[in-house]
Amino acid sequence: MRKIVLYISLFVAATASVSCNTELRRIEKSKDYEAKLAYADKLYAKKKYTSAQALYESLFQVYKGTDKYEPIYYNYCYCSYKMRDYVQAGFYFKNYLDNFPNSPRATEMDYMQAYCYYKQSPKVQLDQTNTQKAIAAMQTFINNYPTSDKVPEANLVIELSRRKLEKKEYNNSELYYNLGYYKAAAISFKSLMRNYPDSDKSDEYKYMAIKAYYQYAKNSIWEKQKERYDDVVSEYLDFADHYPKSKLKGDAEKYYTLAQGNIKTIESYSNVKPERLKKEAKKAEKAANKAEKADKTEKSENSKKSEKADTETKNN
Repeated sequence: MRKIVLYISLFVAATASVSCNTELRRIEKSKDYEAKLAYADKLYAKKKYTSAQALYESLFQVYKGTDKYEPIYYNYCYCSYKMRDYVQAGFYFKNYLDNFPNSPRATEMDYMQAYCYYKQSPKVQLDQTNTQKAIAAMQTFINNYPTSDKVPEANLVIELSRRKLEKKEYNNSELYYNLGYYKAAAISFKSLMRNYPDSDKSDEYKYMAIKAYYQYAKNSIWEKQKERYDDVVSEYLDFADHYPKSKLKGDAEKYYTLAQGNIKTIESYSNVKPERLKKEAKKAEKAANKAEKADKTEKSENSKKSEKADTETKNN
């Protein structure tokens, strides 16, 4: 019984599809433009955007310059948007503004062309050019239409886009750190703080900069370590000043304490280092002299043995 019902349903659907396609082909060839427009609107209402858009486009030359041209182009633009072709939709929304700059829908179209950039914004790990374009376009929209009821939505798009860019930059900074590029990581985390001063993760970025500077100092040559540990101390003092209640303060303070201890060790060692170098140099010099003397003695003995052997050979 179920199979019979399924077969009947499929047959009805197939028949309806054939009937619809037959009607569409008939409408496409028709010179009854009013009927064609009505059918395009019917397809649009049924969310058959590909067919509707093709019919609308065929009517451009017929209705251009009339009152019906603008609503036709309006639906035409949204066909691409609702088919998720945001590149094409953005292009059409901009064209709408160029063709109908004084339209009551101009504000909506300006917003939608900006919103299409946001809809093209990819995952965090990919290139964020369209995200940056969305921010710029939405800010332009806000500047042009400060009283629009779309301003709150535009501000939200900007905020969400900035969060994505912030995450992208954080991932890059973290990658530098994980790969051992500590100087680049420190600079990158500080750049994050400058670019997103209102971020709720600012203290985390500062803490990561401290960690990166510490590792950079630790892995530096002897002559550069002290000045680089000084950077760790300076960064921590700035952290304590700006984020006195941060949950990360205790962890940051550990690096501050380690850096201070290492600075004291370096300064202490630096005071005795010249004397140690002198002692080591004297030891090396004595060892070299001793080795040279032993070498001369050995050569002298070998020479005597050689002369003795020659003499014995001649006597024989």
